Amino acid sequence: MQYQKWGPQEITAPVSSELPEVPVERGMVLEDAQSGWVGAVTRVEKSGGMHVVALEDRLGKSRTFRLGFGFLLEGQPIRLVPRAPRQAAAVGVGRTASGSVRVAGQRAQVAKASRIWVEGKHDAELVEKVWGDDLRVEGIVVEPLHGIDDLAGAVAAFGPGPGRRLGVLVDHLVPDSKESRIAAAVMASPGAAGNVLIVGHPYVDVWQAIRPAVLGIEKWPVVPRGQDWKTGILEAFGWPHSTKEDIGLGWQKLLGAVRSYADLEASLLGRVEEVIDFLTVP
Repeated sequence: MQYQKWGPQEITAPVSSELPEVPVERGMVLEDAQSGWVGAVTRVEKSGGMHVVALEDRLGKSRTFRLGFGFLLEGQPIRLVPRAPRQAAAVGVGRTASGSVRVAGQRAQVAKASRIWVEGKHDAELVEKVWGDDLRVEGIVVEPLHGIDDLAGAVAAFGPGPGRRLGVLVDHLVPDSKESRIAAAVMASPGAAGNVLIVGHPYVDVWQAIRPAVLGIEKWPVVPRGQDWKTGILEAFGWPHSTKEDIGLGWQKLLGAVRSYADLEASLLGRVEEVIDFLTVP
């Protein structure tokens, strides 16, 4: 694809104000005018109160850019804007914890056949706290898996298909990990393509998706190899950590510090938004 070069020195305020506004969509091919980077949109995230877009080039490399001016679409300059919030009609005042526009008087829908699966109870509680309002509007239920070792069997039993999609959020989904091998095997199974989406964050546990500054620390403590991670974290904080009840109470303290999407790392925000879009956009 040929692109017309458009340097930042050529932009003036009167011209920029007249640029067409184009809602960002996964898969659209864009060029960043300043750097010349060309790639397809793979995700859109809310980070630090602003939207950013990831563009993946033909070699599989990815770079992130802030939404707004400075993009070319099919060689033409545009202003890239976030897609309109889901269920934007008849909105009231305020926003949900996820940053979406709150829908006035909207009752929860009857649950759809599609589901979001997460690895455990804590993952489900965090997703519910931040995205619960959005999911009730969409009629999407979040269910904990309590581990993904038998994810292939669980997906086969679920029977995904058109109108019955499945989004799975996996902890520690990084290259060459056990989790990545399980995900690859599931996606190669019959019926998965187009009906199942497996995404993940790089953290050992979803606890780490809470931004350290929210907890008043510079970074999460390092837990020695061989020690239970959650127990080690609570011990480092000086909190009770000997029993399952201690771990549960410790998690509730951490969860209580989360007020909105702004308290979470962008690497989790983008993955959850990607799953919700997958399950709700035809």
